[in-house]
Amino acid sequence: MNLDFEILELAVTQKIKSLGWRVYVTNQTPSVLPLKQAVCCYRDEYLVERGFSRLKGFPLSLAPIYLQREDHITGLIRLLSIGLRVLTLLEFQVRRSLKENKEKLLGLYTGNPKRETARPTAEIILAAFKEITLILIGVKDEVYAHLTNLSPLQQRILSLLGFPIAIYTQLDGQSFTPK
Repeated sequence: MNLDFEILELAVTQKIKSLGWRVYVTNQTPSVLPLKQAVCCYRDEYLVERGFSRLKGFPLSLAPIYLQREDHITGLIRLLSIGLRVLTLLEFQVRRSLKENKEKLLGLYTGNPKRETARPTAEIILAAFKEITLILIGVKDEVYAHLTNLSPLQQRILSLLGFPIAIYTQLDGQSFTPK
């Protein structure tokens, strides 16, 4: 079986010329927003859009709700904005620690436990903690707390965040006096 082919030089040249080019448009003058800075801003645009996506959908869910007072609306938006910042910071810290250590995190994906990632999302990081159970037992005038043990993955995540394991384990077996 013979295979014949022909390279269309003009088509290849035209395609190469179009590769790697993007068109950016702004109403700012070059003195206010130089080309290099404008390109950097537009390249990071998906980060801002991702934040808005989180606000509108899972996990923060700024869904249509019927609030009548403006101060309630403002409060809800501010609270969700804080939640977005916490998610972003959590994700940033874990990714930075993984990059510094030149490693990947294993075991985050339940359907694929051998899958590794160096860029986990905050949502998948938090999902690793969904099986934690806190049991409070009241005896006379005291309440005792019991927490499930942390898995090695959960311990690793806390380590990547710069938290000592004691931040979690110190609560186990504690007694509290209810007020």
